[in-house]
Amino acid sequence: MRYQTYGFHLRSRFGQRVWRISIDGGLTCPNVDGTVAYGGCTFCDSRSFSPSRRVRRSDIRSQIRRGMEGLRRRYGDRCRRFIAYFQPGTNTHAPADRLRPLFEEAAAHPDIVGLVIGTRPDCLDAERLDLLAEIAARIPLSVEYGMQTMHDASLRAMNRGHDHATLVQAVEQSRGRGFEIGLHLLIGWPGESREDVMASADEIGRLDVDSVKLHSLYAVHGTPLGDDVLQGNVKLLDRDTYVDWVVEILERLPPHVVVERLVAHAPPKYLIGPAWCLRSAEVRHQIEQELIGRKTLQGARWQASEKPTRSPRVSP
Repeated sequence: MRYQTYGFHLRSRFGQRVWRISIDGGLTCPNVDGTVAYGGCTFCDSRSFSPSRRVRRSDIRSQIRRGMEGLRRRYGDRCRRFIAYFQPGTNTHAPADRLRPLFEEAAAHPDIVGLVIGTRPDCLDAERLDLLAEIAARIPLSVEYGMQTMHDASLRAMNRGHDHATLVQAVEQSRGRGFEIGLHLLIGWPGESREDVMASADEIGRLDVDSVKLHSLYAVHGTPLGDDVLQGNVKLLDRDTYVDWVVEILERLPPHVVVERLVAHAPPKYLIGPAWCLRSAEVRHQIEQELIGRKTLQGARWQASEKPTRSPRVSP
């Protein structure tokens, strides 16, 4: 393998293929409800990112059942073990006593072998971190933080409502608590150069987390970014440039970091562009072929001396 794939990671950990089910915990975001801002991220319509936001919300158990049934209709009886992915919204944006029953109900399902909780770095405190550590002691847990970029000017333009220092603090406070730490990196933000993106990739390497998701910037209807694209004020990355950048990002990531995703996509009904993100399998193949053609691999440019001292990795 020329990069650490998520599928290989799950098979190594659980001894078989594991399938993810998107779960909607009914939580909003602090830059939506006025806690830090209004309007949400300028690129985000959660329905375009999260399948569970495209249907009427039900209780956690019912969402798991519906997700399992859908996967088995598509892939058959080989779908036996599942991860519950708390995906849309900010899934620690509530007091711990409200979060606990959501996570515990998912963890208690006999076919759920792990949890993934997507959140923001500004929605943690000691009580919520203690809850995450408690859950992680009972079932494998990964907590994913939306880093997006290390550049504060871009974060302000996205209406994130936090700076990069907040992300660094969240990562450090999460270490040693028994759960894996993942980051999301957004590639193609208007005004960010190749050098800016590579600086963010190097920062992920310095933080030395467990996993990363690479998110190609796409525009969807009903968002400020989408309006800018439709008006011709923003140009999105072309496919070849994206592939070129991703290959170098992979070279800059530590070899042990699990790459959960190489490219993102939205359902056609929401998407403005770029159209190439609808062919994500082709884009992944192009990235893999480019790695082979350049005779390179994940970690080729990473300097081990740059990584900080970190707590021991989460064991399988």
